[in-house]
Amino acid sequence: MKKLLFMFCILVSSATFAAKESIYTKKAPNPIGTYSQAIKIGNTVYISGQIPIDPKTGEIVKGNFDDQVKQSLSNVNEIVKAAGGNIDDIVKVSVYLSDINNFARLNEEMKAMFHLPYPARSVVEIKSLPKNAMVEIEAVMQLDDNFN
Repeated sequence: MKKLLFMFCILVSSATFAAKESIYTKKAPNPIGTYSQAIKIGNTVYISGQIPIDPKTGEIVKGNFDDQVKQSLSNVNEIVKAAGGNIDDIVKVSVYLSDINNFARLNEEMKAMFHLPYPARSVVEIKSLPKNAMVEIEAVMQLDDNFN
């Protein structure tokens, strides 16, 4: 009986650990380093930081800060869709800016993309970003419990 109970406990505890799954879409830029576009564990998806690379050209989009934010958000959104979610499933966003003076413009672009209740967010200024981007955006998404 003890052996049977022990085996049951092992089965139950191992079933609670979800497998790590890589998420990838051609509609977002290929990673430029040793990372995945996103990793899904259970119903949570961790989306790697997206700089404003156009996935068709592999280059940073030409234009101003607003154009770069739009492209970074578009890249995040494509990964969200590849993971089976939508933009409203994002619960946390981290934004890295090369110039904190763009904070108000960032808010305007975020307001155009996200709906109430807005995701939790942090914004920090850093010295530089890959490929001299002006912005990098990463996100955490929680999928519906009914998602398979």
